[in-house]
Amino acid sequence: MVRARSSNLITIALMLLFFGALRVDALASDLVGHVYMQTNEIQNRIMHFGRNADGQLGLLDSIPTGGAGSGVFKPISGQESAPNAFEGAGSVILAESNTLLFVTNGGDNSVTSFRVSPEGKLTMIDRQSTGEPATGRSGTAKSLAYRPQSRTLYVLHAFGPNHLRSYEVAEDGKLKLRPERNSVNTATKTDRVSTQAVLSPDGRFLLVDILFDARPASNPDGSPNLVVANASDPDGLVIFPVRDNGTLGEASFADAGGAGPFYIAFLNGSRDTFLNGLAVGDGVLASRIDGEGRVTNGPLAQIDTSPGKPSELCWLQVTSDNSLVLATNFGYGTVSTYRLVDGRLSLLQDPANNAIPGDGTFRAVNGLVSSGPSDSWLTPDDQYFYQIFGNASVLVSYRLDKTSGRLTEIGRNQIPYNSPQGLAGF
Repeated sequence: MVRARSSNLITIALMLLFFGALRVDALASDLVGHVYMQTNEIQNRIMHFGRNADGQLGLLDSIPTGGAGSGVFKPISGQESAPNAFEGAGSVILAESNTLLFVTNGGDNSVTSFRVSPEGKLTMIDRQSTGEPATGRSGTAKSLAYRPQSRTLYVLHAFGPNHLRSYEVAEDGKLKLRPERNSVNTATKTDRVSTQAVLSPDGRFLLVDILFDARPASNPDGSPNLVVANASDPDGLVIFPVRDNGTLGEASFADAGGAGPFYIAFLNGSRDTFLNGLAVGDGVLASRIDGEGRVTNGPLAQIDTSPGKPSELCWLQVTSDNSLVLATNFGYGTVSTYRLVDGRLSLLQDPANNAIPGDGTFRAVNGLVSSGPSDSWLTPDDQYFYQIFGNASVLVSYRLDKTSGRLTEIGRNQIPYNSPQGLAGF
C-alpha cells in the first residue's frame, strides 16, 4: 500500500509539473512585448516586465547588473532621498534590433550590456567602467546613445569635466572603453550639468541638453540656488559632429529655445526635426538641425503653470505618426499631451491623467508635494503608455486615446522607492 501511494504521489507531481509547464508556456505565448526598468538600487538590477495584449505588465524577472546605483540618494542635489536621482534620461536603451540592452550604473560609473533573447530574456554579457571615478557617495553616469554605423556606445555623466565617454561594442556585446573624453563646458562655464545625449537619426550629430550652468547649491536659508542653463545665455544645447569612426568633433553651442532644456526626441522618420522639453521653460518646442549642425527653433508651447513654477516638464514620448506628444511634469506628478500638426504644437490635455500622489515627503523645486514621475515609454502601436512614479513606488500603465489625448489608468506595478529610472521596451 505504501508503494502504491508513493507511486500515485509521484504521478500526480509529474502531472502538476507538466501542466504547470504548459501554463508557463501559455502565459509566455500571451505576451506581446517586454519592458525593462533599472532599479538604481545600491545593488542595481533590471526589472523585466512582460506586456500583455491588454497593456497589463507582469514582472518576469529581476536581473542584477553587477554594478551599483545611487539608491535613494540624489547626487545632483545631495538630497538623502529623492526621485529622479540623476536628473536625466536614457539610462536603459535597446540596440541592434532589440538584441542588446545597455544600462548605466550611476553609483559606480559603469555600464552593463545584456543579450536579449527573442523571448525577451536577459543574459548579462559585460560590465565596464566609464573611466570616470565615482567621487563621494555616487557617480553620475546616466544617459546612453548608440550609433550602429560604428558600433559606438556613448555614455553621458551629469558632472564633468569629462561628461562624455564612449565604448566600442563588439559583435558579442562586450564593451571596450575608448580613450576619447568630451566636455559640454564652455570657457566660462566650467561645471555644467547635462541631462541627456541623443544621436540624430543619420548618426551625424550627437545632441546634449544642459539643465544647469553650475552645480546646484543651497542658499543660506536652505532654498536651492540653481543656475539654469539657457535662461540668460542661448547656449543650452550642445552639438557634436560625429565622424565615421564614432569619435566626436568640436562642440558648438546653440539656443535650446527656452530655460532648462532637458529631453530631446527626434520625430519618427525625420532626419532633422526634433522636440525639446524644457524643465524651467515649462513647455515643448519643435526644432530643426541642418546638415552643418545649425539649429532653428519654433515657438515654445507652454503648459498651465498656475499651480507653481517651474513645472519641471521633462520626459517626452511621440506617437508613431508624430501626431501626439506626451510630456511628463516632474513637479506636478502629471502628464500633458500636445497635438503636433505641420511642425506646430498645441496643448491638448493638461493634464491628461489624474495626478498620482507620492508619500507626501518629497517637494519639487516649485514647493509642491510631488510623486516625482520620471522616465516613460510608449508602445510602438501607440495604445499604451507607462510612467515611473518613484516617490509613489509604482510603475503605472495607461491606455492612450489618441483622439482626445487622454490617459486612462489600467494597472500598477510595485517598484522600489524613489530610486528607479530608465524605461525601454519592444
